[in-house]
Amino acid sequence: MKKEWSSKWVSSTQPRKQRKYRHNAPLHARRHFLAANLAAPLRERYGKRSMVVRKGDEVMIMRGGVKGTKGLVERVDISKEKVYLENVKVNKVDGSAVARPLSPSNLMITKLKLDDKRRQAVLERAGSPAKKEEGGE
Repeated sequence: MKKEWSSKWVSSTQPRKQRKYRHNAPLHARRHFLAANLAAPLRERYGKRSMVVRKGDEVMIMRGGVKGTKGLVERVDISKEKVYLENVKVNKVDGSAVARPLSPSNLMITKLKLDDKRRQAVLERAGSPAKKEEGGE
């Protein structure tokens, strides 16, 4: 594998090369690493298995100490590949509460935010057309 990142790189079975690919990826490619599974009703409705998590989506935590917690996505950090929810906080030593970083692989999207025309177009291409509801689902 070359030193520079390449979108044409074909995967390797070596974990070190997979880590190198993800670590050296530019931001426009890292965005795709932030995909989470869709809930069963959303899979049926849109004909897609997963989508990239965005601010405003409602997700449920599937793994970890706060498993089963639902919440709205407060922030998505593309460079660190982490998602932050509104109601999942951790206390710091000084007593202040900050949002806990979560991996998108441990999340399941239960409600999509569909105010973006590009996101609606992606769902329409996938299968059934996205309803233009305010809240989605």
